[in-house]
This record gives sequence, structure tokens and C-alpha cells, in this order.
Amino acid sequence: MQDTYHHVPVLLRESVDALAIRRDGIYVDVTLGGGGHSREVLRRLGSGGHLFSFDQDAEAIAQCEAEAEATEQGDGPTWTLVRSNFRYLRSWMRYYGIDAVDGVLADLGVSSRHFDAAERGFSFRADAPLDMRMNQQARLKASDVVNTYTQEQLATIFRLYGELQQANRLAAAIVRTRQAEPIATTAALAGVLAPLLGRDRESKDMAKAFQALRIEVNHEMDALRDMLLAATALLTPGGRLAVIAYHSLEDRIVKNLVRSGNIEGHVEQDIYGRTTSPLVAVGKPLTPAADELATNSRSRSARLRIAEKTAPH
Repeated sequence: MQDTYHHVPVLLRESVDALAIRRDGIYVDVTLGGGGHSREVLRRLGSGGHLFSFDQDAEAIAQCEAEAEATEQGDGPTWTLVRSNFRYLRSWMRYYGIDAVDGVLADLGVSSRHFDAAERGFSFRADAPLDMRMNQQARLKASDVVNTYTQEQLATIFRLYGELQQANRLAAAIVRTRQAEPIATTAALAGVLAPLLGRDRESKDMAKAFQALRIEVNHEMDALRDMLLAATALLTPGGRLAVIAYHSLEDRIVKNLVRSGNIEGHVEQDIYGRTTSPLVAVGKPLTPAADELATNSRSRSARLRIAEKTAPH
């Protein structure tokens, strides 16, 4: 089995340990990416085990297809690749006849593969078409958002998904600029935004602005909500959910679900005063150790939350 990845997996040992893998269990990696987490799960499964790996990026699937096909002919675990957005987790498990799984792992956000491919338009550090689609078959591009959304819509995106105090001014500058000609590239967009960002925080705030657009283009928050609710329903009692988040928006949604059983975080109790959430947190959130932080820049903001499905009362 190959050990070369597009990027170094974040919190690899911690996240796979969190699944408490049974050798004959059924597991789902909803974010295949470079394949690092999936390969580690497979390494711990036995001949009766089955791993489903999701990704909406054709390149990620293509990279691992040969290995997945080989598992069907050997005496080890079975590896099934699913080219789809993880928001359709429940539907695909029904398609494969799976009613329950023993663990779900998610490494959220965008992989270094996307940033390294300048032509995909995810980064402001290289001039490229404003694209940002994780699924290159999707219709909506970042250029569509920038050039067709209203000023109010743009401001809302920057405020909610980028948590930027300058949201209104950024949106106004975009609308004003595009009246002369469309904003078509990452460099052109960065040129519009840069004068409105403080010099001491320009790089961080620019990254937040691009993050906000990427989240909108890929409907990331809606997809995350759908996936987490599906995962909760699919997990067998004692099954584990392990989620690596990289910014407060993602982490808040995961935290709310684990604490309350719903995305909004509304804690409900039964007549005995017990919280009705079907999940219980396993330990405190984990962050990368110093040695990982020194070698993997993507891990700097990573936070791993682990939850276990409880038995019905």
C-alpha cells in the first residue's frame, strides 16, 4: 500500500485512534483528500472490515481508485470510494445497503492539494481564475458570487463566513469595482480588498475573505450540517464520530451537535432531567502536538472533537 499523500494528514494518529476501530467494523471517511486517514483506517481493519471514503473532487478519487479495486481481490478489508459531497452520506449508505456504521471521520476544510493547484483559485497568493469549486462539475464559481451577488449578500457572506468587521466596506468596494469590469481573477479581487484591510492583519483578513467566498461557493456549512445529522443517525450505539475542524464556524456546529443533539445547540431534557442528545463527548478537544505543528502548517488551527453514540434510554 502506498504511503505518499498529496498532503500530510492532520492529527492522523489521534483521529484514527478516536474511532476505536473494530477489525470487522464498517467505517466512513467522509473526506478522502490525499487518502492519508483512509489508509490508516484500512491498516487497522481486518478481512471482515469495510471502509467507505467520500470525496467530490475527481482527482482525489482517481488517485486512490487502483488501491480500492485491489482490496476487492485480496483477503483484507474492502475499500469503497464514493464520488459525492458528504452531505449525501445517508443516501449513499442506503444505496449500498448499509443501515449502521461503527465510526465516521471527517477532516474538514480545504486540503493543501487545492491550495497548491493555483489554477483552482483557492488562494490569493497566486493569480488565477476565481473558481474555488471543490467539485469542478458544480456550476457556481467564486467569480459568479463576486460579480452577481448584491452588496447586501456579499456583506453577509463576509460577516458570517469570514467574521470580518469590514464586511460592508469590502462588499461595497467589490460592487463599485465590478461596475467598470468584472472581477475575474484572484489577483484582481485581492487588489480590490487589500486597501481596506489593516496592514498588520492584511494576510489574515485576506485569507478570511477568500475563506468566506469558498464556503459560499461550496455550500460548506449546509453540507456539514447534513453530514453530521446523517452520521449521528447512522452510528451504532458505541460508534464514534471524529471531526477535525479548522475554524470557529465548523467547530461551533460540531460542538453544538455533540452537546445538544442538534445544530442550533438547544439543549433538551427528558422528564428525568437527562439531556436527550444521542451523542456524548469523549474527552476534551485535541489539538496537534508541538512536533506536528513544526512540520505541518495546515495543523495550526486544527481541533479534533470526538463523540460516541449512546444507547437509547
